[in-house]
Amino acid sequence: MNGGGALAAPGVLQQAELFIGLMSGTSLDGVDGVLVGFSSAAKKPCVLAHVGQAFDASLKTELLALNAPVENELHRAALAANALAEAYAAVVQSLLSQTHTPAARVIAIGAHGQTVRHRPGAFDGVGYTLQLNNPALLAERSGICVASDFRSRDVAAGGQGAPLVPAFHRTWFAQPYRDLAVLNLGGIANLSLLGSDGSARGFDCGPGNGLLDHWCQRHLQQPFDSEGAWATSGAVCQALLIDLLAEPFFDLPPPKSTGRDLFNAQWLNAKLAAHTDVRANDVQATLAELTARSSAQALQKNAPDTGRLIVCGGGAYNCDLLTRLRQQLHGVVVETSDAYGLPPSQVEATAFAWLAKQRINGTPIDLSAVTGARGNRVLGALYHA
Repeated sequence: MNGGGALAAPGVLQQAELFIGLMSGTSLDGVDGVLVGFSSAAKKPCVLAHVGQAFDASLKTELLALNAPVENELHRAALAANALAEAYAAVVQSLLSQTHTPAARVIAIGAHGQTVRHRPGAFDGVGYTLQLNNPALLAERSGICVASDFRSRDVAAGGQGAPLVPAFHRTWFAQPYRDLAVLNLGGIANLSLLGSDGSARGFDCGPGNGLLDHWCQRHLQQPFDSEGAWATSGAVCQALLIDLLAEPFFDLPPPKSTGRDLFNAQWLNAKLAAHTDVRANDVQATLAELTARSSAQALQKNAPDTGRLIVCGGGAYNCDLLTRLRQQLHGVVVETSDAYGLPPSQVEATAFAWLAKQRINGTPIDLSAVTGARGNRVLGALYHA
């Protein structure tokens, strides 16, 4: 059990509004769930419990396959959504059991779903973002109201639909006396720029762990490079790195977002075609440098005076990535979200508990400086218990 705020007193806990946040990101490593208490007596919410559950191999394989056109994909997507909802329900039950909390005490679950396509603004000028989920099934299994589909309203309002977390990052991390940045290293890396004036900007800045995990699975049959050990055994191939950084996405101005639609195995294979003599561990080192370099350059270009970078997401546990970020960002303090009372693996799940609370309250969220949406919007749809 990990605390994140100031709700330690039992009397305060009894009065807290309880929400659950669930997150399964583009890294496809599984589900993180948190039980969060919100109270007017505390400035920040409190994480009362955290459960992390890996996807079983068959579900992970199917979700990865559905990121690209496949045979009979509507049928397969529907069944994968059911399986995902069952995995979500298991995490919810674990949170409730761990804390001896009855389902009736939880106001709502924020369930993001699993992004399999993300093309805002494409094709017809509106585009779409698609997250597999069955929130109705999750509401049935859990007996708790479910808030989901947070991104589509933002896209309908002309926004990118991602990232959504900068609004929450402002709530948790912002400080009135200095500018901060938050780098979430999931499958994709996204950056939140938090001004001392209370402003919040943000955008996706490129690949996070996704390509690193893919290459590690391909060559070591391991789901990820633990602490970046394999990457440290290799050397950066500068010619390959130059080709990787030549991707036009990196030079696009915000607002911008991306995903496996762009940074996928096919993209990497095409880049590697001219570098067939590079050793596998050198490719891993180069991919790690790509994540660090593209993230650092995004910060330097868009918020050059920022003196502190807070890292969260699974990549925050990659010692090699943190070292590379520090090497790129001279004079910038690079630390993990642990220093701010919220472990890296809990940040996004807590954000979706917070988004569920905003949806229940009917509170519009202003993401115009993040996604480019036309104004404040209430995000998400509700499936009542």
